[in-house]
Amino acid sequence: MEFVSACLQRIENLDPQLNAFITVAAESAAEAARTAEAEIEHGKWRGFLHGVPLAVKDFYDTAGIRTTAGAEQFRDRVPNVDAAAVRRLKDAGAIIVGKTNMHALGMGTTGLQSAFGPVKNPWNPDYIAGGSSSGSAAAVASGMCCATLDTDAIGSCRLPAACCGVVGFKGTYSLIETSGILGGEQPPSDEILWLSHAGVMARKVEDVAHVLDALVGSTSFVDGLNQEAIPRIGAANNLAADTEVLEAFEQAVETIGALGYPVTGAAAPLTELGKGVRNIERDREAVADRRFGHIDLLLLPTAPNTTPPIKEAENNPLAMSAEYTMFANYFGSPAISVPCGFDRRGLPLGLQIVGRPWDDQSVLQVAHRYQSASACIERRPVP
Repeated sequence: MEFVSACLQRIENLDPQLNAFITVAAESAAEAARTAEAEIEHGKWRGFLHGVPLAVKDFYDTAGIRTTAGAEQFRDRVPNVDAAAVRRLKDAGAIIVGKTNMHALGMGTTGLQSAFGPVKNPWNPDYIAGGSSSGSAAAVASGMCCATLDTDAIGSCRLPAACCGVVGFKGTYSLIETSGILGGEQPPSDEILWLSHAGVMARKVEDVAHVLDALVGSTSFVDGLNQEAIPRIGAANNLAADTEVLEAFEQAVETIGALGYPVTGAAAPLTELGKGVRNIERDREAVADRRFGHIDLLLLPTAPNTTPPIKEAENNPLAMSAEYTMFANYFGSPAISVPCGFDRRGLPLGLQIVGRPWDDQSVLQVAHRYQSASACIERRPVP
């Protein structure tokens, strides 16, 4: 109960400046926290997430709590049924403290266009928080919740995670059920259906793994974080990125090599996407042979550029480039963004780790070991 109360108090103190939440579910969260406390006291512990305050991107339906997708036409929309992933989190005992702000309908990477106002970056409010899961990244980075449930269609979870200095993970396509995203509204296009993945954000890879286990109904991801497997790693060598991005990336590659992983150069498949999704099933079947024949994991920056200021991004909904993230959606590959340093303005930068489809465990394991060896986790944007 005290944990949830502390997060609700933090939301009250910080959200007026960051605008990370569209709806704060203070009453229902407090009631759920009291129930969780009583269950735990009576020996009915449901697992690691029992009583833990989480938030949900406002794309996912939540019974009795409005779900708007940041869009004016859904401002007063209140679903009666939880999305499948939300139900799994509740069944695991998680406490939903609110619905996070987002780029309207997930159609941008800045988080500036929302019917409920723009999200501000907790490291510097003059800069974007990324998108479309902008509110989630700001909420996790500033300690308003422990983790969030998100979506990722072209990098919508990983890009804001990089901008705000947190961990953003999307699993292999269909690993996490995505039914109940604006359920009952106009069906999404085939392209969105094929590219959209569920995502999770948290400050630590270990916390992402705990949420993932609850979402898929296992304990394998947490248990596998310290496995002794040594995957072969390729560091992207065909990058055209900002100098500061490349310097942080090179340092991250050096750190990972020092952990004992064999690292070689490899080309990231940045331009190998088919036209639309016509050949996507065939391409997904071939990706392991074509791009992961001599490596198991690929390293590259999460974005080619540093986080842009709001003044430069306000008229461009795709100002945060998805050039380095979208291929993982097309190929259905697991991918994670982990903080790997800071630019000269003190804003976070992200390292991306991408694996072959269904090798989510190796992605999480290397990310966990890298984060444990990095000092980035010690820095926070607000006290």
